[in-house]
Formats: sequence, structure tokens, C-alpha cells
Amino acid sequence: MLKRSEGRFDTVSTLKEITENVRAVINSREEKLTDEEVLELIEEFVLHDGRTAVCPYQVKEEVVRGVFNATRKELELLQPYADDENVSEIMVNGLDGIFIERHGRVERLDQRFETREELEEIIRRLAGRVHKEINELNPIVDARMEDGSRIHAVYKNVALNGPILSIRRFPKKRITMEELLALNTISREAAYFLERLVCAGYNIFISGGTSSGKTTFLNVLSNYIPKDERVIVIEDSAELQIMGVENLVRMESRNPNIQGKGEVSIRQLIKASLRMRPDRIIVGEVRGVEVMDMVQAMNTGHDGSLSTGHGNSPEGMLSRLEAMYLMAADFPIEAIRNQIAEAIDIIVHLGRMTDKSRKVLEIVEVVGCKENKIQLNPIFIFKANEGLIETGNTLLNQTKLEMKGIML
Repeated sequence: MLKRSEGRFDTVSTLKEITENVRAVINSREEKLTDEEVLELIEEFVLHDGRTAVCPYQVKEEVVRGVFNATRKELELLQPYADDENVSEIMVNGLDGIFIERHGRVERLDQRFETREELEEIIRRLAGRVHKEINELNPIVDARMEDGSRIHAVYKNVALNGPILSIRRFPKKRITMEELLALNTISREAAYFLERLVCAGYNIFISGGTSSGKTTFLNVLSNYIPKDERVIVIEDSAELQIMGVENLVRMESRNPNIQGKGEVSIRQLIKASLRMRPDRIIVGEVRGVEVMDMVQAMNTGHDGSLSTGHGNSPEGMLSRLEAMYLMAADFPIEAIRNQIAEAIDIIVHLGRMTDKSRKVLEIVEVVGCKENKIQLNPIFIFKANEGLIETGNTLLNQTKLEMKGIML
């Protein structure tokens, strides 16, 4: 990995100087050079540069690759990590702090950007690809790239330690329930239980903290949706990989343009979906006033709907849903709690452990509202020495199972 050397040979400055020389040659050519021609040009510079000519082959190879990334790849020194399928997140905190998440573990790179302009150019380039801009007037950009990855950037006038860039990448290969079982994310009994409930059309809400695996788990549960149903998928940024459902509609919200026009919210999309004859509605994540529309959709015959949200526990998630509902309408809290309790049948709560693994920590049934409090019936609970175990409580509401002729 490239880093600043203590001795005479300075890899960072060498990379920068050779990159500038290569760019000057490329810009001076009238014809457009291919990647192969650019690579040959870089190799010529490296072989004839007095500093790199005497270096070991591995160092020359790194310099060639670094210069090529800087001249032909839009992410420059971040490109190797963007190309690494094992890297799920790239986090840049200004010039000096570059972190990646690989195999579920966060590690700091011993690389840095030389100038703020270099990092800003990468951010502007990424934003430009999705027809957005970032500057002092528009200091925050949030977008989905063509490859499905999600970028979030904050400009220098807002971020005190320099421009901030986050790139979240999603696996091309879908994770299956068998893989989650192999990772001990969930027990086989709980997996079978949830499979039956999804087939029967129970409304399931997945809660958990950041990077606890909510989207992945929602993807896995969607495998159990009967193939003959019409499914509407609504997301803030398209991340879900719903497979095997032929009658599928996917919609993505849209932020307003520079003039503040053209916004399409999650709430608008949920309302639109109700006119599309959905059997099930899947909302990738609820964060605000759209909770009211999602709850009402679940209460108006769209059984089997799925969604996710940020919460520290099932009880905490319910409190957040209440708060978000109040943002949309000034209803009595008793009415809101009754609506939520009638809409959601099951809450699956995920968590990230100290060893960075992800686990299903609780599966609880929402059984109604009593004395102005939503009642929960824990079915599975995680214990440190035993894993995810059954509590001994039975599912109280088995009407949907009985109507579909499904046995637990």
C-alpha cells in the first residue's frame, strides 16, 4: 500500500509529479488515448524516472497503478477499494482520514489526499454523474450511482475537517437465508417461523441500528413472498434486490433540483402505490412523515407488507414510529398507538455485536394496545451464551396463518 516514505524516495510526491506529467501529455494530444495507450505512457514515465527506475518491481507496479487510477479512474486513489468486492463502505474524513469497511471491520488506510481540491474534484465528478452539484450554496449531496452504490458528501464550508465523502456499496450477489444461518445471524427455528409468516401475509417491520443488516434481512425475507403476488417496492435510494416476483413495480424518491422543484417524496410514492392494485407494499426505510401513509396502507388490506427503520429495541422503534406519525398529523397519541398496533404484526430487531457480526436479537409479536400502551409478545430472544432461543410464548394472532392454511 502506498504511503509517505521517511527516506529519500517520497511515493506521494512522486505519484503527484508523474500524474501531472502524464495528464499534460494526454491533454496535448489531439486524439483521445485508449486505456492501453495511457498505461504504456505511464510505464514509460515510471521506467525513465530517476526515482522509480531503481525501485523494486512491486513499487513500480504500485506507482503505475496509482498514476493510472489518478488519470483514468474517477475515484483516483480510492479506486482500488471501490473495485474490491469485499469493501462495503469507503469513508473519507477530509484529507488525512480515509477508512474502509472490509469483511465487516473498519480499518484506516495509510494514504491521504495531498490537497483539498483533489478530494473536491472527486466529489464534484461523482455528483456530476447523477446530474447534481455540490458547492457552498448546495453543501450536501446524497445520490445513488449507476452501479447501485450510494454516495453522501458534505462540502468544506459545512464539514470543519474538510470535505467529507461516504460511499456505501452493496453486494452484487444476494445473501440467502442459508448464508445467514451459516453466519449464526438467526436460528433455524426462527428462520422457519418467519418464512411461514411472510407466506401468510403478516406485516413485518425490521428495526435496528446503523449497519445492523436491516436491508440485507429484508432482501432475504422477500424471497418468501409468493411469486403470483403484485409487489410495489418504494425506496429512498434503490438498494433492495427483490428476485423471483414477476409482477414487480419499483419506485425511488427524488430530491428537488437546484431550483427547489421536482421533488418526489416517499409519502407521495406510497399514496401512488395504493392506486396500483398492490398485494404487498415494501418500503425500504421509513424516516419521517411517510410513517402515517405506511401504517394506513397496512391497515387497508395490504397484508404482507414489509419495512425497516432505525431503532435501539422493538419498544424504542415503536416510540420512534409514534414520534414520526405525530410529525405528519396532530392526532391523539392513543389513536396513533392503536393504528400502529393494528398495522404491524411482527417486529424483527437486529443488532451489531462487539465482534462486528450481525444478529437477530428479538422477534416479537405486536398484540394490540392496552391501557394506552402497545403490548408485545416476545417469541424469540437472543441470549449471549445460547444465541437466539424461543421464549416459550406462542403466536397469539394466528388468523392469517389459518386463512392461508399454513401451519407453524
